[in-house]
Amino acid sequence: MYDAEKIFERFPDFIREFIYSRSWETLRPVQIAAAHTIFFTDHNLLLTSSTASGKTEAAFFPVITDIWENPPGSVGVLYIAPLKSLINDQFARIEELLAETGIKVTHWHGDVAASHKRKLLENPSGILQITPESLESILLNRSNDVLRLFWDLRYIIIDEIHTLTGSDRGNQIICQLCRLARIIGRTPRRIGLSATVGDPALAAAWLGAGTGIETDAPVFKPEKLHWRLGIEHFYIQNLKEDQTTDHPKKTGEYKAEIDAGYEFIYDCVKDRKSLVFSNSREETEYTCATLRQIAKRRGEPDIFLIHHGFLSASIREEAEAKMKDEDTRAVTCATVTLELGVDIGRLERILHNDAPASVSSFLQRLGRSGRRGQPPEMMMVFREENPLPNTPLPQLIPWGLLRAIAIIQLYIEERFIEPPQVRQLPFSLLFQQTLSILGASGELTPKRLADRVLSLPPFAAVSRKDYKILIISMLENGFLELTEEKGLIVGPEGEKLMKSFKFYAVFKDTEDYTVRCGSDEIGVITSPPPVGDRFALAGRVWEVEELDLRRRLIYVHGVEGKMEISWPGDFGEIHTRILERMKQVLAEDKVYPYLKPNAAERLEVARHLARNTGMLDHSMVCLGGYTWCLFPWLGTRSFRTLRKYILQNSRDFKISNLDFEGCYYMTFRMERGDDSELIRHLAGRAAREGIDCASLVAKTELPVFDKYDEYIPGELLRKSYAADRLRADEVERRLQEILREYE
Repeated sequence: MYDAEKIFERFPDFIREFIYSRSWETLRPVQIAAAHTIFFTDHNLLLTSSTASGKTEAAFFPVITDIWENPPGSVGVLYIAPLKSLINDQFARIEELLAETGIKVTHWHGDVAASHKRKLLENPSGILQITPESLESILLNRSNDVLRLFWDLRYIIIDEIHTLTGSDRGNQIICQLCRLARIIGRTPRRIGLSATVGDPALAAAWLGAGTGIETDAPVFKPEKLHWRLGIEHFYIQNLKEDQTTDHPKKTGEYKAEIDAGYEFIYDCVKDRKSLVFSNSREETEYTCATLRQIAKRRGEPDIFLIHHGFLSASIREEAEAKMKDEDTRAVTCATVTLELGVDIGRLERILHNDAPASVSSFLQRLGRSGRRGQPPEMMMVFREENPLPNTPLPQLIPWGLLRAIAIIQLYIEERFIEPPQVRQLPFSLLFQQTLSILGASGELTPKRLADRVLSLPPFAAVSRKDYKILIISMLENGFLELTEEKGLIVGPEGEKLMKSFKFYAVFKDTEDYTVRCGSDEIGVITSPPPVGDRFALAGRVWEVEELDLRRRLIYVHGVEGKMEISWPGDFGEIHTRILERMKQVLAEDKVYPYLKPNAAERLEVARHLARNTGMLDHSMVCLGGYTWCLFPWLGTRSFRTLRKYILQNSRDFKISNLDFEGCYYMTFRMERGDDSELIRHLAGRAAREGIDCASLVAKTELPVFDKYDEYIPGELLRKSYAADRLRADEVERRLQEILREYE
């Protein structure tokens, strides 16, 4: 047991005063454990504990103590966060803590003024808060300044690491930190923060990659769950809130003017400071516009704000400021941009349109509310079309409702959180880092370049043979050039890419058009409508006045109403455990206390249908004639693998027209054989030979997913797709389980 009093006494007076000012009676377990590692070991540190448990202070109190007692000669602490809003929020919090100390805090990202950054360049010290993209820019464009800026760097704090592990963006950070360590000739300690890490051992390995330093990951006793949850369901065409079929004029009951589901959402949040989450910008925009429309029709104040990544910094910051204001009653419609740890004060309720894709996302969003001693509170609302009499079986199942219940139950019953996915062959990132490293270093021989790049931890599984294929392709396409001395330099096409600030990001970007109303910047859209047309952005509707296509500007004025938007949503991958628990939700008779009447009735209808159709006992169901439906209950990667495996074996059974919905079910036409013959064939072959993921990727396929995939040779893209987007082991196991259904 760590000595809390001893650790408290170790903090300087200004930190102790900060603790007293917040009336904390004792240090929290996460703060004690973090201080013990930082004060008494030289280890890295992974802090995983629930939202609002004090992780940020746990990391910064001992780190600041160290740089206060022994001031570094350069930037001493590097704080990396995935969102600008998170950096802005932490900047204000840390600046308050350090107000009387003289320790400088600098935030650095695309929205920060150049004059603010120039001060750090002239006098590097204190704490630097930065995005991965801005750090990439420094390593590339200010390579001569890196040693001066960071020679005495002590700590690197990475926030919200659950959003980074296993992604190109997270692996980019690991590359950057290893490159930085090489330049300064030493390895600073790393501290990772997150409320939702599914496999701490994997996350700790990712955090410490390339350091050779042990990573502590203290485990804390799970807190007793105290949530306020509700789930309700509405049919879109039924305007009655209780969803009964009697005509409202006969019963005198409430009839919605717009949509019963949206009006229920409105009533849930109108008197509470709330966040309304949706899974896409499209739904977020439409929801905000609809809630404003309801307020106008009812003659009530418009208290609705909006927050997503396509909005201008000023609109996002206005929403954050109003949500922080204790005296302002506001409701913000948001995407993932407000899922992470931005402190926006005491929220009374979270409302979620549809279900989150993961347990991790559910916990992050739920944790936005319930701070300062109150339990977290979330309401989920589901809306769907009334089914027609001829609607096929799989479309009669409320998949989103089942997913929400499964996510909640998995955490309640098992404390399950999805483990991070480890990428084996991140060729898109490899392309970008090759250009960045060569651009920063200047000419290198092919061997020295390969040594420098392939020794970075994210590329451990990339063979020299595959890297040679990439380098040859980059030479042939002008991204690299070979000098007379047989050295490699950045070629004209590479320089063209690197001139744009978009090069620093490894996630896909778009050719955006900036929208302006007078002098106000509203946000960006991806394609310009013609003059006179209207579109939705920032929860409002705008009419195009003028287009400046050369400068990518759209001038607009606001108009009344709302519009549909055509942005695609990014729902992410769903884990197999969620699908398995969804099946159990249909099979069991359990009553979930958080289901409201309409949702409970909708679930009961779905359970009755599932039992009567036999889809729980037999994973393959005939939908009539030659049409079959397969319910494999597999997550995204395994479902994708099974789908390709069936197509690989389709000829003998004359399978065609294979269609699918997410990873819930697939339908196809099978003109030869029956379900038992197909399953015996698939399961038998998989048992004898195993499923070779590489063989499932056709030689003509060019699976482009990541930002720089269009520049990667096809053979490498196919190899990466097989390694990182397909999964055979779960499919092989599930086929054997389905086979037993026929015994």
